[in-house]
This record gives sequence, C-alpha cells and structure tokens, in this order.
Amino acid sequence: MSYYFAIIGTQDNPLFEYEFGTSKQGGDGMARFTEQARQLNQFIIHSSLDIVEEVQWTNGQMYLKLVDRFFTSYISCFLTASNIKFLLLHQPPSSSSSSALPHPSSSASSSTPSLVSSSHHPPSSTSVIPSLSTLTGGSNSSTSTLTGGTSRTSTSIAANPTSPQTEEAIRNFFAEVYENYVKAIMSPFYRTNMEIRSPVFRARVAAAGRKYL
Repeated sequence: MSYYFAIIGTQDNPLFEYEFGTSKQGGDGMARFTEQARQLNQFIIHSSLDIVEEVQWTNGQMYLKLVDRFFTSYISCFLTASNIKFLLLHQPPSSSSSSALPHPSSSASSSTPSLVSSSHHPPSSTSVIPSLSTLTGGSNSSTSTLTGGTSRTSTSIAANPTSPQTEEAIRNFFAEVYENYVKAIMSPFYRTNMEIRSPVFRARVAAAGRKYL
C-alpha cells in the first residue's frame, strides 16, 4: 500500500504533506506511486474536500473514515476541532488491484475472432459492451476488484484499503499524528494556517506510519 498524507488548513490551503509506503508484512516503507499517480495525488485530495464538508455535518465523529474514492485511490479523513483536515490517500499495490483483469490488448485480440465470425450468424444476446454495473464496480467480480468492490477478501492492511483492520490502523495513525500536531501548533511562533516545516513533526509522522501502516 502506498500512502499520501496531507494536512489542509481552514482556507483549503496545504499545511503539510508526506508520502510513504507500508511497513507491514515485509514492506520497506517506500511509496510505490507511478509518476502519473504521484502528479494526481494533490488534485485527488483537493477534490475530496467538497465531500468532506458534506460528511462532517452528518457525522459527529472526528474520524470520518473513508470519504471518497478515485479509481484505486481511497481517501480517509480526520477532522480536528478547529476544522483542520487530515487526509490520507491510500492506494493498494497494482498487482492486487488489477491482476484479475485481462490486459486491454489481450481482451481486444480475444474478442476479434468472435466479431469476425458473427458476420455469417445473427449476433448473440451477449453484448461485448460492458454493463453499467460493471463500469461502476457492481457485482462483476473482476471489475469490482479493480474499483475496490466486495470481491476483496484479504483483510491485510497492506492489500485491502476498505477492511476493518485498515480502518482501525488509519484511526490509530490519525490519533497519533493529531497528538503531535497539537504539540507542534502550541509553539508561540506558530500562526493559524501556517505551513508546518518542523523536521521533528515530520519524523513523528513517519514513525506513526511505520507503527500502524
């Protein structure tokens, strides 16, 4: 699992960001985001703020759990009393999210013979176009695996971003980061919505990531 953690201020301005990977089950703590995904992370986090603002009025807890999803990227949120948002984007390994799906080129080549042979026979009732439920992560097992549907059976923190074990681990991570955040902003030199540049705080966030995620 790869993680991108960000603290967002009351004016939707970034205060802190940190990228890391799982340290569980032999993980080395290094993020495995692709270059394209790494460039999108900030946009995904920012786009989830609208959903956070809706959820926070219907949920009385500070930990809002999973609030948004963009393909295989999941966003969990923790809201402080001063409306500072802790957002954690977590993305499972590509092998666990796409292994059930055939490669686009192989699916295209496998469907070609049926299309050619159908020129002499009436088209069958089975459509080659995927259904809406398949595209949106419905009951189809292979696609729901890609989109984080119910076909995920693993409860591993490093593999399943929606399992109860993962939610509890993220809760503990947020709680420890929040404790260190409160200590950091108690400095008389810190002002509201000011970027956090403390190397001590960054080190403690990294330690919390290794401990729980």
